[in-house]
Amino acid sequence: MHRRTLIQSALSLTAAATLPAWAQDKWPAKPITYIVPFPAGGTTDTLGRLIGQKLGPALGTTIVIDNKGGAGGSVGSEVAARAPADGYTVLGGTISSHAINVSLYPKLGYDPIKSFAPVALIGSNPVVLVVGQNSPYKTLQDVLNAAKAKPRTVSSASAGSGTSQHLALELLGFKSGTQFIHVPYKGSGPAIQDVIGGQVDMMFDTTVVAGPHIQSGKVRALAVTSAKRLESLPNVPTVAESGVAGFEVVSWQGIFVPAGTPKPIVTQLHTEILKILQQPEMQDRLKGLGMQPSSMSPEQVAAFQRAEVDKWAQVIKAAGIKLE
Repeated sequence: MHRRTLIQSALSLTAAATLPAWAQDKWPAKPITYIVPFPAGGTTDTLGRLIGQKLGPALGTTIVIDNKGGAGGSVGSEVAARAPADGYTVLGGTISSHAINVSLYPKLGYDPIKSFAPVALIGSNPVVLVVGQNSPYKTLQDVLNAAKAKPRTVSSASAGSGTSQHLALELLGFKSGTQFIHVPYKGSGPAIQDVIGGQVDMMFDTTVVAGPHIQSGKVRALAVTSAKRLESLPNVPTVAESGVAGFEVVSWQGIFVPAGTPKPIVTQLHTEILKILQQPEMQDRLKGLGMQPSSMSPEQVAAFQRAEVDKWAQVIKAAGIKLE
């Protein structure tokens, strides 16, 4: 009996030693870092904090927001890609960091598809063109007329080169035959503040960031980049309605983990985040910010992301968009 007990104990220890770390220890056993690859105040940061406040208690831990801005989300994304795949690092990925940048940066420090495992798509939202409250531009046509009269004199801020804000500007110039001055920042927060202050003429930004400033009157909305007008901005025409046919840019926000993160952890994260996104108050909050919430599975997000990478590669090539 004694010998049999020793053998069973040895077998149990051997089996435990072969299990992955997540199976041996309860996860999560410590705080989880949520990397936001943009400065505080932008769309990704706002959504990360909204979700993090609810995700921490749901998992029985703390979610620590870590802002690492730069290069259109590439700096923070590379940090996340190199982090241990143990479930303690998640990333707020965007259309720029996970679909656009790979076609713009010749030496990107990560692969937007191979370096990550998708967890969830938070939602999508169009971009809106805004100017400061004291701007002489009342319509998009005013902007285009000024840019055509004096090329490269009208300035437009963005959250960084390669972001949806930057691509929207480049596409506007390409489709309207005009030229603008692109002024990249390290995030939407500081960029829109300079639009408000009049240091920069205008900016394409997501409704998450621009919405509150539109409501307060600090900026004026000239056009939205969606195919149809928004319920939250019914009096603001689309870019297409304003004379630039076939123009549409829709931004999106997702959550990713480093590739190789155990599937059970990815599944648990997805389940808890989806519960949060489906809460009535969260749905109302997202829609109020101009976002269309998503309920995609991780597999559906992966397919969606691959299609987005291909789509923007074609757009960037056709428009001849280059980084400054």
